[in-house]
Amino acid sequence: MQESLNILFIAPECAPYAKVGGLADVVGALPKALAQQGHALRVVVPLYRMAAAHLPEEVERRALHVPLGPRAGSEADVGLAEAPLAPDVPVFFVDHPVYGDRPFLYGPPGEDYGDNVYRFSLLCRAALQLCAEDGIRPDIVHCHDWPTAMTPALLKLRNGNGAFLAGAATVLTIHNIGYQGIYPGRALAQTGLGHEHLTPWEFEYYGNLNLLKGGIRFADRINTVSPTHLREILEHPDGMGLAADLAARRDALSGILNGIDDETWNPAADPLLPAAYTPAEPAGKTVCKAVLQEQAGLTVDSRVPLFGIVSRLVRPKGVELLRDALPGVLRDMDIQLAVLGSGDADIEAFFCDLARTFPGRVSAHIGFSNPLSHRIEAGSDFFLMPSLYEPCGLNQMYSLRYGSLPVVRAVGGLADSVENYDERRGTGTGFMFHDATPAALYNTIGWAVSTWYDRPAHIRALRRAGMRKDFSWRHAAREYEQLYRAALSSSRRPAA
Repeated sequence: MQESLNILFIAPECAPYAKVGGLADVVGALPKALAQQGHALRVVVPLYRMAAAHLPEEVERRALHVPLGPRAGSEADVGLAEAPLAPDVPVFFVDHPVYGDRPFLYGPPGEDYGDNVYRFSLLCRAALQLCAEDGIRPDIVHCHDWPTAMTPALLKLRNGNGAFLAGAATVLTIHNIGYQGIYPGRALAQTGLGHEHLTPWEFEYYGNLNLLKGGIRFADRINTVSPTHLREILEHPDGMGLAADLAARRDALSGILNGIDDETWNPAADPLLPAAYTPAEPAGKTVCKAVLQEQAGLTVDSRVPLFGIVSRLVRPKGVELLRDALPGVLRDMDIQLAVLGSGDADIEAFFCDLARTFPGRVSAHIGFSNPLSHRIEAGSDFFLMPSLYEPCGLNQMYSLRYGSLPVVRAVGGLADSVENYDERRGTGTGFMFHDATPAALYNTIGWAVSTWYDRPAHIRALRRAGMRKDFSWRHAAREYEQLYRAALSSSRRPAA
């Protein structure tokens, strides 16, 4: 039996405390799965205003003096609050005005805070200083996305408080390569690293600072959140400008499909649903559909296929395809649509207009509601995710577990988690298309609708197959353990 590992997670988000996207779900679930395998975990995140609102009434607090490196000033005073993620997994929240005094995690919609490099440098250094103060030397430091991607450089270069943990192996997970932490080159000084590291083979990117690029250069292992997306980002344009840098580290790359929290997302025991159901006893799903139709202002009719959307309404999610395809779909096909999301103002307005144009057939809720997201997953028959790119995606896995058949574009984790319908054999778990065009989306929705009306037995078979899929974190945690041990082996070699 292999020895257990001491693992430090440094991340900008962690569910249920602070969440913008799927990164938070990963950081909130993977440490618990790893702890169940016998590993020791610590998680360090900022104490945003959002996180403070979710803390227990009584938490342990202490002060921490954080060295910032010779070029960024001497030190900063921060507070630390500790709360549980699980009984054996503590989360340490770095408390400083640059986090808690602001309403957003990264900046207002469409903007970045101007001092983000300093904010997340402080997070990384505070996490390392916490370990040094407590005398804990983790085997693995697992960093997530651009806000913590500078950490491998701090360790490899033995910069400031990185010296204490210099023997740790580093893993960088890229959750969304579309966000890289690109700032003016002079911002590198805020990390405490010298200008000599603003070079094309480290942090420099067309004269600017690119934090994710530096992380790719210095991390012992780099992974993204699905095998297909790994292949995509090695090719232009899906590499978002970093394909060559990733290709240079090809031997250090891997793709591990995310899991889902199968306790929270469980139709057999979900307290947010009006009725429970299982693959063997599916009647409760019909109840969930009727309740959703009534609450959403849709005509209550079990015979009409109900499509669901729960999404950020932004371009990478394929919203322009939806905008161009859905009016024709609703004119030509007998369907209903329930939408939950927020994002680009013009797309929000489109869905509101669509609901007014098709009363009783379209419902649009702008914003986010966790209870409604569960009810749409349970009450819908099909789930739309026509993403332009999707590193992993979680909603298609929730949909499968809840018996809502995904209609997806065959990219990233969507291609890895949905099995396309085979009309001849009546097998599969969803409906897939390849071309990023409104026509392809229209035709695939039409394919799903015709199957609903013409082959109901196939719909039932696909639904059962999807609900029986195991997307739990147990599988991914075992793959991450293998990744960590590979990182430990490679970290014993000097950086190239």
